[in-house]
Amino acid sequence: MKIFSAEQVDAALDDLALIDRLDALFRQGCEMPTRHHHTIAQATGSGSADATLLLMPAWTQGAAARIGVKVVTVYPDNGKRALPAIFGQYLLLDGHTGRPIALLDGTMLTKRRTACASGLASRYLSRPDSARLLMVGTGALAPHLIRVHAKVRPIREVMIWGRRPERAERLAAELAASLPSSLGRSIAVHAVTNRQEAVASADLISCATLSQTPLIEGKWLRDGQHIDLVGAYTRQMRESDDAVVRRARIFVDTRAGALKEGGDIAQPLVNHVITEKDVVADLYELSRGASKGRGDDAHVITLFKSVGAALEDLAAAELAVGNVVAPR
Repeated sequence: MKIFSAEQVDAALDDLALIDRLDALFRQGCEMPTRHHHTIAQATGSGSADATLLLMPAWTQGAAARIGVKVVTVYPDNGKRALPAIFGQYLLLDGHTGRPIALLDGTMLTKRRTACASGLASRYLSRPDSARLLMVGTGALAPHLIRVHAKVRPIREVMIWGRRPERAERLAAELAASLPSSLGRSIAVHAVTNRQEAVASADLISCATLSQTPLIEGKWLRDGQHIDLVGAYTRQMRESDDAVVRRARIFVDTRAGALKEGGDIAQPLVNHVITEKDVVADLYELSRGASKGRGDDAHVITLFKSVGAALEDLAAAELAVGNVVAPR
């Protein structure tokens, strides 16, 4: 069995190739049982938020059958300890024999596949001429999301907003130095402090936070925007308010996950702000042509909510291992 570090996983994955692989596997489909989702209570009086343990299995069949399972922990207060909020490992197995093939750093795998799932959704949902991106959040996912969105669309300006302005400034400085050279075109990257103005001016808005309260308000939006909601992974969290889901055409990564887990969709459903019929399509339906996504409508506001799917991990692991391990 091969073991791949975060650096090796990162080097093995090309964003556009992973987007294509995700598209293909959503079109093909795979076995994906409901993930195990367990709350790990923290000591009473510690002041720490409860943690989460996730177990995410998936497998394919046929000549190249593979089985994969990801084990993830989410500790929301790890930032106070100078640690990432999310840790994970991914085990890839031969689907015919059960033989372990590889153990991959699941944290990096999660970052890369999550950003590329948003990139896949953007291919179907954002305007092809989208040039101005707002990134809400400055955590570990932010640079990956920015890079992927800038590869999918002709982004010329990136605005970054964070609760801590100094972190937004630091991330903007880092990306201003690296992003243009990696993409081969001029991109202006800067931090912003006025979130309302930034939302109103953006063509594409990506959010990756652990917010308990909405950061994007529907009254700030304008026609033609695309909203990419990646954070707020529990029913108690929220990155958008009710006015956003009322105004937008709603899409999700998977109906089974997004309609029950992420607060941006689950809360409005419970409160009867929207119904399940208001969710136009998921990535299965988009990849199979059952929904045209945005289509030619330049004026509609589109919203994509992702909570993650084991299919995405399997696609990324297969691609990474295929790129770095010689065939048997």
